[in-house]
Amino acid sequence: MSYMNTLLFGVYPYIAITILVLGTWARYDQGQFTWKAHSSQMLRKKNMVMASVLFHVGVLVIFFGHLVGLLTPHALYEPFMTPGTKQVMAIVVGGIAGAMALVGGIMLAWRRLTDPRVQASSSFADNLVILILVAQLGLGMATILPTLDHLDGSTMLKFSAWAQGIFTLQGGVAGYIEDVHWIYKTHIFLGLTIFALFPFTRLVHMLSVPVEYFGRKYQVVRKRA
Repeated sequence: MSYMNTLLFGVYPYIAITILVLGTWARYDQGQFTWKAHSSQMLRKKNMVMASVLFHVGVLVIFFGHLVGLLTPHALYEPFMTPGTKQVMAIVVGGIAGAMALVGGIMLAWRRLTDPRVQASSSFADNLVILILVAQLGLGMATILPTLDHLDGSTMLKFSAWAQGIFTLQGGVAGYIEDVHWIYKTHIFLGLTIFALFPFTRLVHMLSVPVEYFGRKYQVVRKRA
């Protein structure tokens, strides 16, 4: 097993996850006023709703699909489906969600980079994170091509073993994915980098679920006479 493969996929995951956890905790503790989505909808609403819905719905499906698909032990779904069936499901569902998120992300990135009013209110981190997310979505879609060459589920099992090994603190897990296609490795590396950038960008708003909204008192609004 090569040194670089071990560094990127055996050591870097723990660095990224540590930054994610500690950085998020520190930002919430020290900078709650910066904990927001920084929405630019008030500045320009044209095509905003369609782009936002496509992007957010697609990303949520992809996120939970990866979470369940990678961290669910093989023994739990083995009685119901084969690894090959699971891989085909991932291609179909992930392909649809990925296409939605990619289209929405490109629309949002174009709007943020070309609209003068939105540009004026955007920070470097805002521009960087949307471009990285679009690149990550593009890489995710690109992984479909090499996956079609082996639909037996063997690659899926490698990624599951790697992810579960990382979260259970096993040693030598980088070896599971040493021989996979470089597109997969680039996709994983960029995903880990997004984890590391998470606490320092607007992405933290993903953790803010407005649960209290459903139990709050009604707000009385009166028209002027």
